[in-house]
Amino acid sequence: MSLWILPLITILSASPDSTHAGEYKFAETPSWSDEFDYNGLPDAKKWGYDVGSLHNGWGNHELQYYTDANRKNASVANGVLRITAIKEQYEGLDYTSARLVSKNKGDFLYGRFIVRAKVPKGKGTWAAAWMLPTDWVYGGWPHSGEIDIMEHVGYAENAIHITVHTKDYNHSIGTQKGVMKRIDQATSEFHDYRIDWTPEYIRGFVDDVQIYSFPNEGKGNGVWPFDKRFHLLLNLAVGGDWGGVQGIDASAFPTEMEVDYVRVYDLLKP
Repeated sequence: MSLWILPLITILSASPDSTHAGEYKFAETPSWSDEFDYNGLPDAKKWGYDVGSLHNGWGNHELQYYTDANRKNASVANGVLRITAIKEQYEGLDYTSARLVSKNKGDFLYGRFIVRAKVPKGKGTWAAAWMLPTDWVYGGWPHSGEIDIMEHVGYAENAIHITVHTKDYNHSIGTQKGVMKRIDQATSEFHDYRIDWTPEYIRGFVDDVQIYSFPNEGKGNGVWPFDKRFHLLLNLAVGGDWGGVQGIDASAFPTEMEVDYVRVYDLLKP
């Protein structure tokens, strides 16, 4: 979910398989996870919040205000995290929602990342499970990279996107590397969205089926800034230059992204 630049609608596919990448293994049990097996607010030991609107320095002309520890917008019950976008006047905007971040509570260099989620219905929604750099060593977006584990816009109900962004590969210069796959019942059933991140490749999976691979070409951080710490984000935006490109169905709100669990498995040493 791009920070500063308009998202690309036409996406360049990456090959499903890297031909020369080494094979890596991952731990069998998670080193960091949230099973959402409690009730109330998201676990404060694992999640913080990005609070505010595009005026705070992020966003793609989105229409929501992200709230902090507001149980109307982020809550856990019955084993599920619900991030809810609501049509309501708040801080001068017409919608509220939430953006959870694991920064400084869950920061990772390599690993297997699985988010089991059900994406929302409603034209105008823009749901994402993604990763951003914790330290921005190579500079602002897109120089330090971005990894999109899953993105979904409501006007394309069963289309799921997996993408990475780098200085040399991003939509502002027409070189973005990503893939779209149609997933039956994406809005009515939970699916596993997964990234395997190693020193040699990032691979993307839906329900354990690989659909994406982005290799480390060995050409420096312009192509591969993915040798530094990243953290997780879960959010539901409203409108924006991608989510709102076909308008917004106000009658669809409130609507929610549901997350059954988030699990991170360590990359094992060769």
